[in-house]
Amino acid sequence: MDIHEMMQKAVQLGASDIHLVANMPPYLRVGQKLRPLSDRKLSAFEVEGIVYSMMNEVQKEQFIMDLELDFAFESEGAGRFRVNVYRQMGKVGCACRYIPTIVPKLESLGLPVPVLKQIAGLPRGLILVTGPTGCGKTTTLAAMLNYINQNYRYNIMTIEDPVEYAHRNSLSIINQREVGNDTLSFNDALRHVLRQDPDVILIGEMRDLETVSIAITAAETGHLVFATLHTNDAVSSIDRMIDVFPETQQRQVRLQLSTTLQAVISQLLLPVHGDNDGHVVPAVEIMISNPAIRNLIRESKTFQIPSIMQSGAKSGMITMNKSLSNLYMENKITLDDALAYATDLDEIKSLLRV
Repeated sequence: MDIHEMMQKAVQLGASDIHLVANMPPYLRVGQKLRPLSDRKLSAFEVEGIVYSMMNEVQKEQFIMDLELDFAFESEGAGRFRVNVYRQMGKVGCACRYIPTIVPKLESLGLPVPVLKQIAGLPRGLILVTGPTGCGKTTTLAAMLNYINQNYRYNIMTIEDPVEYAHRNSLSIINQREVGNDTLSFNDALRHVLRQDPDVILIGEMRDLETVSIAITAAETGHLVFATLHTNDAVSSIDRMIDVFPETQQRQVRLQLSTTLQAVISQLLLPVHGDNDGHVVPAVEIMISNPAIRNLIRESKTFQIPSIMQSGAKSGMITMNKSLSNLYMENKITLDDALAYATDLDEIKSLLRV
C-alpha cells in the first residue's frame, strides 16, 4: 500500500491523521482513537521510502540537514495533507494531518457563531486563537478568514508553516505565504509584511519574542492580526506574550497589549459522551477586551480576568469552565472529562453541583 492509497483510505474512514513508524503497521487517528490501517508491519526501509516519496529534492536536503521537516503534500484522489517528518531511534517516521479541501464555514464548527463573526468583523487589533496541538485552531482561523473573505474587501496576508487550507479570492485578496517555499522564515516574512499593504495578517504561530513584537506592532498600526499560541486559556495566553520579553520591557508590553488585544479564543476537542466512533465536540473560552479587562492587563492583574468574563456573557464572553459545564449538562461530555479539563476545579464543581 503506497501513501496515496493510505491517504484515500484515511479520507474514506474520516481519519484526521496517518502515523507511520518503523516496525509498526500504519495507524489512523479517527476522532481521538488510534486504529491500525492494516495488520502488516512496515519495515524502517519501507517507511523511509514512503516518506521520501512525498518530498522534492530541496525538502529531502532540508530534512537530512535539520532531521525534521514540515510541508504540505497533495495526493490526487485524497486531497491535501500537512506532513511532519522526523527521526526516532535513528529511523524515519511521519505524521500526516488531513486538510479538507473545502474551507469550513463558521456554522459548521459547533462554535458560537455570532460572537466569532463579531470578532472577525473588527477593523483592527490582535486576535489570539489558542489551545493544545490538534484542538482545531487552524480550522477556526480558516473559517474566520473565510468569513472575512466573503464579506469584506481586504488584502489578507497569511504566513504559515506550512499552508494548510488553500483559500480562493472572493471579495478579498488572499496571499498565502509558506515558510520554506515563499519565505525563509516567519520573522523574515513579518519584517516585510507591513510594506505589502495588508488589512488582515495571519501569523500561523507566534514562536518567539520577535514574532510577538511584530504582531503587537502590526496591531498597533491599524491592522487586524490573527495569531495562534499553544496556551489553554485567556489568562495564560496574555501572560505568555508578556513573559517572552525581558523584565525591563514587560510594563511597556502590558500597555501595548491593553490597547491592541481584542479577543482570545481558546478551544479544546473532547470525546462525545457515549460515542464509540471517535467523534469530538469543541469546548471554547472567549474573552473580549473591555475597559475592565484592559485595565487588569495594564495593572498586571490578569488573574482577575475570569471574574470579568463570568459577568460578560451578554457580550459573548464565556469561560472554559462554563463551556465544559454546559457540555456536561447537555450530556455531550462525561463528568470525568469536564473535571479533567477544567481550569479551576473548585469552580467547575460548584457549577456542576458535584
